[in-house]
Amino acid sequence: MDFKELRRHAEALRFTPREPVRWLAPKELTRTAVKVAMAAMFAGYSDKREIQGALEVEPLSAPLADPEAQEIWIDFVADLGDGFEATASVAAALGADTLALPGDAPLPRGSLLVLGGDQVYPVASTGAYEDRMKGPYRAALPSAPDKPLMLALPGNHDWYDGLTAFLRIFAQNRAIGGWQTRQTRSYFAVKLPGRWWLVGLDSQLGSYIDDPQRRYFETELSRHLEPGDSVIVCCAAPTWMESAEEPDAFNSLHWFDLNVVRNRFDRETRTYWPTGASIRLWLTGDKHHYARYVERLSGEEPGSDKPLPANPRRRQMVTCGLGGAYLAATHHLPEELSLPPAGSRLRKKDERPLAFSLAPDTYPDAAESRTLARALANPFSPRYLLRHNRGFAVLAAVVHVVLALVMCAAFALGEGRHNPVGALQGAGLDDLLGLLCASAALFALPFLIGWWRGLLGEGRPRAPSGPVLAALLQLAVAAAALAAVTAMARTFASSWNGIFVLMILVFVAALFGAAFGSLLFALWVRWSNKGMPTEWQMSGQSIDDHKGFLRMRIARNGSLTLYPLALDSTCRDWRLDEVPANPAPWTRPVPATPPTVHLIEEPVVVAPHREV
Repeated sequence: MDFKELRRHAEALRFTPREPVRWLAPKELTRTAVKVAMAAMFAGYSDKREIQGALEVEPLSAPLADPEAQEIWIDFVADLGDGFEATASVAAALGADTLALPGDAPLPRGSLLVLGGDQVYPVASTGAYEDRMKGPYRAALPSAPDKPLMLALPGNHDWYDGLTAFLRIFAQNRAIGGWQTRQTRSYFAVKLPGRWWLVGLDSQLGSYIDDPQRRYFETELSRHLEPGDSVIVCCAAPTWMESAEEPDAFNSLHWFDLNVVRNRFDRETRTYWPTGASIRLWLTGDKHHYARYVERLSGEEPGSDKPLPANPRRRQMVTCGLGGAYLAATHHLPEELSLPPAGSRLRKKDERPLAFSLAPDTYPDAAESRTLARALANPFSPRYLLRHNRGFAVLAAVVHVVLALVMCAAFALGEGRHNPVGALQGAGLDDLLGLLCASAALFALPFLIGWWRGLLGEGRPRAPSGPVLAALLQLAVAAAALAAVTAMARTFASSWNGIFVLMILVFVAALFGAAFGSLLFALWVRWSNKGMPTEWQMSGQSIDDHKGFLRMRIARNGSLTLYPLALDSTCRDWRLDEVPANPAPWTRPVPATPPTVHLIEEPVVVAPHREV
């Protein structure tokens, strides 16, 4: 059965399957903007991380599927609670006992599942968690004899209700299907086999690491670290990628590395002592793609076109946010990183900065990413802006009606008239030509600015960008609508009364705004190469294919192997399966065809710190 038919069984499923969020629809734009503003305004006054300092702490360790083997399989998935079909397809792959790979041995399900942030979209609430995350995951793994451990980090969308729903779901020792939660706070430290540690940080909307969290890690992590130990750090966002434009973006993570992992703070003497441990893997979501940055070892200089050879000694920085939300672009990722970057406040407080290079295999790859991004501004594409965000046409129409009325009033003042409609009816040929020239000038100005900036910079034309230039394009459309109505009023002035001219102006402005205003907005988003508009290139399309997660294995010898897995297409055909339960059976949705996964790139081996 398809998605629409499946929704009719919501009562039997015990949750309501949800469609993907339409991010550029006016309703979602308004609701998300309000939540973001409230979170930014009140986050410092209602920081629940400070309250968590009073909660009990339970030392965490991951269950081993085979204690004799002394190895563990770990799954990492992030950005998962969006549309049902994408989220449930990934959950089905995570819940399967094994996953078959072409030509390779099957990969067993992880005995530890880490949710890397943004477990619900667009904003957190108990109902949203139930429908968009808990329901699909409970259905994917109704029960499991080994009770795999589930740990969760809050992302920015989890924080939009002040973390209230997140703590109810993940910090009260409750089961979600066959997975069992055990954390008592929004951060955690887990001891793993092979002298590895798994750490989850809560940076609260990009904020600092609070004092209760710092004390927790000093007690549960730093105190137990020994020379040669290796650490995996999970965080809410890949701030290392943002450091190229914002030098201090990586400071919080760098501070944690320097003052908690590599050094142990002695509160009695107020001094730091080396632990001899090291972070070997940084792991995050937030960006809805797969990308890996590889450490350049001493003597390896940046600038070579050849990818770095595989070497287990290299530290890795991995972004894997393919759990269910819209796909994000990869073609604009920085090729090289220096951490901490020049200009950072912590640059001089540590040893020489580390250099990282972008690995060649991303998901989607750069070529496909460019192709997918173009579809937003292609009216003939099934992923055109208005096809996935129909309400945006209404928003554009309203904006252009307002613009046209304001420009009409300005035109009347310029003509010395008090009646704007009368000014249109009495417009001469020179007035009409002036409006047409103004429209053309407003439209051409962004391109001329881009051309001029190119001559001053790289010597080639640059695409227009920035909100001011976007506004000029919209003003050009409004001016064109006003010119069209002026031409009609000039032609039929004798037979039209003022009210009818005004109605024609509103209709034409709405039509021009919905059609051409939306198209120019989509083109501007497509041309942008930085800031929020680059996110809109893909979020406006709500692409729910191209999903995945990361499966990891810590072997008996202590080596860590990463298996980045992708589902090229999500399931759109479902069947119902009855689950026997006490006191009453319930129904779960199951993919009609088991999900098929493949490796995004060859497995990546990371050596433990003691062997580096």
